[in-house]
Amino acid sequence: MKAAVYYQNGGPEVLKYEDVPDPECHPKGVVIRVEAVSIEGGDTLNRWHGALLSKPHVVGYQAGGEIVQVGSEVTDLKAGQKVTTVFGAGSHAALRAVPARNAWPVPKGFDIKLAAAIPVPFGTANDCLFEFGHLKPGETVLVQAGASGVGVAAIQLAKRAGATVLATASTNERLERLKPLGLDHGINYKTDDVVKSVMKITHNRGVNLVVDPVGGATLQGSLLSLAYRGRVSMVGAAGREAMTIDVSSLMAGNRSLTGVFLGAEIGTDRAHNMIQRLIDEAARGEFKVVIDRTFPLSEAGAAHAYIESRQAVGRVLLIP
Repeated sequence: MKAAVYYQNGGPEVLKYEDVPDPECHPKGVVIRVEAVSIEGGDTLNRWHGALLSKPHVVGYQAGGEIVQVGSEVTDLKAGQKVTTVFGAGSHAALRAVPARNAWPVPKGFDIKLAAAIPVPFGTANDCLFEFGHLKPGETVLVQAGASGVGVAAIQLAKRAGATVLATASTNERLERLKPLGLDHGINYKTDDVVKSVMKITHNRGVNLVVDPVGGATLQGSLLSLAYRGRVSMVGAAGREAMTIDVSSLMAGNRSLTGVFLGAEIGTDRAHNMIQRLIDEAARGEFKVVIDRTFPLSEAGAAHAYIESRQAVGRVLLIP
């Protein structure tokens, strides 16, 4: 099969388009013919400095497609069924093998390209807001990196839950594109001080909850944007900077910082059922899956470079 692979960590230029052996189907797994790869933030981070589980290495968490082979012990999935999948590696390929537990059926008629972009970003956003963020109707949420996959999901889910939504992005144009999704107040972090802007918008009260997939220096700003008893759901290190924060800023306001990692619970019934619910809701049109651009799988390096240029709003897909 064809795959986007690399032999060493580095920038997008390390990705090569080559023939590699087809994956084998585990008795408790399935093999899918990949129709769309959703490039996740973790994919670019793993390409940069993650472990190479094999050489050549096929990176990638998330992809959707049609089941072409079913393991002998699998009873709830069948060949020909459309699914979206999540696993530790292997998405950037024409075929991928995953445990059956890591495949979610896609309702008939729902575009597989949209379904492919749901589990990680929307599941993560849901956990940041509700499972760990304890968001309530009427509260105020700040979404850092609002144009990211998690950001686009968090804006919509927070607005649907009755929150007032603030978000940051690198350009005014990207912020404008977020308004139809439920953004109430946009902050251009390139031109404006985020904390001062938050305080101005909230009349010096601060926000009840911050969803922060950036980390680094941004995380301290998230803490300083909190209201009394405010919470931060920290869910990534997209900024690729050291996370040096002053935790004393939490104490005076009885604030809290929680790390969120969907992968730690993705095998649980709770997370599995939550992701299936989100897929079904998207299929019914209850929220929008935003696809910014698609690239051929053969141009994976260009797709990774485009993501890292911070121009995208929503997800970037690879199409084998």
